[in-house]
Amino acid sequence: MRNMWVLSVLLIAVAGMILMSLPPFAPAAAQTGTPMEIKPPLGLPPVPIPADNPMTVEKVELGKMLFFDKRLSKDKDISCATCHLPEHGYAEPHAVSTGHKGQKGNRNANPVINSQYATALFWDGRAVSLEDQAGGPVENPIEMGQDMNVVTKLLADVPEYKKRFMEVFGEAPTKDNITKAIAAFERTLLEGNSPFDKFQAGDANAISEDAQKGWELFNQKLCSTCHTPPVFSNWGFYNSGVGTDKPNPDIGRMEITKLPSDKSAFRVPSLRGVEKTGPYFHDGSVESLEEAVKFMANGGKDNPNLHPLFRALKAQKTTDQEIQQLVAFLKSLTGEHPVVKEPELPE
Repeated sequence: MRNMWVLSVLLIAVAGMILMSLPPFAPAAAQTGTPMEIKPPLGLPPVPIPADNPMTVEKVELGKMLFFDKRLSKDKDISCATCHLPEHGYAEPHAVSTGHKGQKGNRNANPVINSQYATALFWDGRAVSLEDQAGGPVENPIEMGQDMNVVTKLLADVPEYKKRFMEVFGEAPTKDNITKAIAAFERTLLEGNSPFDKFQAGDANAISEDAQKGWELFNQKLCSTCHTPPVFSNWGFYNSGVGTDKPNPDIGRMEITKLPSDKSAFRVPSLRGVEKTGPYFHDGSVESLEEAVKFMANGGKDNPNLHPLFRALKAQKTTDQEIQQLVAFLKSLTGEHPVVKEPELPE
């Protein structure tokens, strides 16, 4: 018994020493406000909400302000909404983005709509959540060209912002809570209740015969393997050959994984609202939806890394009539989404 008692004392002493050697625990700042429930429109599943970023009315409003605020860019001339235009399906009407000092990027900005369901963000999947994604463009030297440490100070010096951050997060602006606020706003940007959703819900006349035939073809030709309902993306990465004939092709997913097999593979975009978000593909190289469908349905462009699915599509040979039917189906995915106007920003 005495030996057991001595052993217990020793264990307690060792545990105490270990705990004393650890850095002090800093609890996360409290997040308060009016709880907000996101009710997805017809056709969409429940919106996943991370446990460390609950939805509140006040947080979403703060995130909306930040989404439109050009002070997040170095020259105070670019906001998130510059490349994600609400009236253009929260995408951009240009082939590639123009950023800090007029620099041109090499990729087209992904639509923000329905991105709350994505398990990988950006064309190369370098972010895994909206929170992870939100700060990336701010600090990218050819996008917004800013330093998040500078942003936090700028916002803290604006009384109204400081007040709102204290109300929402219980602390002054930080990189973490800035991205959480923007992500919370982006989670409210949903597009559903489309004619196709109504058709799926039982309204046989909600879409045309061509669109119905296009839906059949969409499944027959394995389009739904990658563009998986209900969001119409599996968020995977595939080489379809887009841009591989350029002198210095974009290496896509390989930039992140360093795997040669991922060369020029890009994330599958969601097709909801695709009618409104051209130009298409990662490099914005195709203007019309018809051209984009024809390219994909006919097996993309040959290159050493072309995914086997596209080789199978080449063998199927899609007719012009089938292209039009596929396009009719894709247009039936255009639903309703909130077009948010720029809020009044604090001085």
